Amino acid sequence: MKTKQCGSCGAMTMTFATRDLSEQYKGETITIAAMPGWYCDACGESEFLTSEDADRFSRETTAAMERIDAQLAAFVRATRKRLGLKQSEAAALFGGGVNAFSEYERGLRKPSKATLLLLKILGHHPELLKEIKAA
Repeated sequence: MKTKQCGSCGAMTMTFATRDLSEQYKGETITIAAMPGWYCDACGESEFLTSEDADRFSRETTAAMERIDAQLAAFVRATRKRLGLKQSEAAALFGGGVNAFSEYERGLRKPSKATLLLLKILGHHPELLKEIKAA
């Protein structure tokens, strides 16, 4: 098995392989399958063989990020509508400013973890909205 030195950590542990590469994005794991290249077993660094491989990784990662953004935006919008709230009312209840829910629903910004958790709870228990409004 051929090895080479890693440009990141200097270890002589880079080996040629075809592996699935995973990235974290907004709490989700994006996996790009079967990427040939050099992989460092010491630090996890990877080097693509060709610009076509790098382009494929970039295209597939970007597409997955857009899908995640769209799913999150659709969830926020659907839950807000199911609760019967206007964007301005939701922003007043959850915080984040006047334009927050518009930006969440267009995938421009990610809601805070607390906002997402509260939306998930209210999605399952909409009767709790009265208590939140009263508080």
